[in-house]
Amino acid sequence: MNPLLASVVALTLGAVSLFAADSAAKTPAAPKAGDPEFRKYPLPVEPDENVSYGPHRMQRIYFWRAKSDKPTPLLFYIHGGGWSGGDRSVVRSLLKPALDAGISVVSVEYRTIKDSAADGLVPPVKGPMFDCARALQFTRSKAKEWNLDKTKVALAGGSAGACTSLWLAFHDDLADPQSADPIARESTRVTCAAVGGAQTTLDPHQMRAWTPNSKYGAHAFGISWDAKKKVSSFDMFYAERERILPWIKQYSPYELVSRDDPPVGLFYSTPPNLGQDEKDPTHTANFGVKLKEHCDANGVRCELVYPGAPNAVHANDIDYVKAHLRPELK
Repeated sequence: MNPLLASVVALTLGAVSLFAADSAAKTPAAPKAGDPEFRKYPLPVEPDENVSYGPHRMQRIYFWRAKSDKPTPLLFYIHGGGWSGGDRSVVRSLLKPALDAGISVVSVEYRTIKDSAADGLVPPVKGPMFDCARALQFTRSKAKEWNLDKTKVALAGGSAGACTSLWLAFHDDLADPQSADPIARESTRVTCAAVGGAQTTLDPHQMRAWTPNSKYGAHAFGISWDAKKKVSSFDMFYAERERILPWIKQYSPYELVSRDDPPVGLFYSTPPNLGQDEKDPTHTANFGVKLKEHCDANGVRCELVYPGAPNAVHANDIDYVKAHLRPELK
């Protein structure tokens, strides 16, 4: 090859390599599950706001504004995934029906069990639960800016998101009126909650009594499978129950029910089979049967819906939400 041509080729290839390296450096990696920008499912409407409510990368709020001249009610959605996965996009089935009814929507991301353990939170479930409480307070602090009526708020979610929603619905108000932080002064009390496939207790004794093949909840309290002893995580959870009972009483929705709590709607895809093994013990309507009994005994309105359920009024969670936030639409 001509020496001059060889030099030109070398310089050109070098420039291409440098350009490629520079482009690669500037191209962000695709988001992965667990990152706040990861989204498993497409959304019918992109959010109006995507904001942080805390310093951790997972503490983000996605907000959709309903069109209205007056402050709108709010649907506050908490995704499921065992506090270990899932993302905001699970709200998609409720999103357009809520917006069409004049109800604004928030879907919240929060720290997982793994994130919370890394942050030294004990028990790990404290992270996702208190993150969602803070996110609710943050959203209320935006009421004027986002055109919200913060006296009309419904919680919703599925599975672990349903458990967190019930925990928030039944928990005493977490507002601190004396705080120097204006967000912390906002209330966590709500108008209602409508949840799907909820775990209504985190007490392994109750779970096993209601559904003998229960296997959920150990991870919430940092209990994992013992490979050496070949003992399942749930059996360890059951054995450790007395030691962690103070945590169970603090984080199990069933334990927090009191007469002043808002109404809740519990939605399950299959009928209950109380006291028997279930195909899906983690999302069984047995959870709903026992919580409804407890709510009835404490004077808390509770609607239990499953195929063939007696006295069911609302077909699904969004109908329940609309009935409580926009009763005038009947």
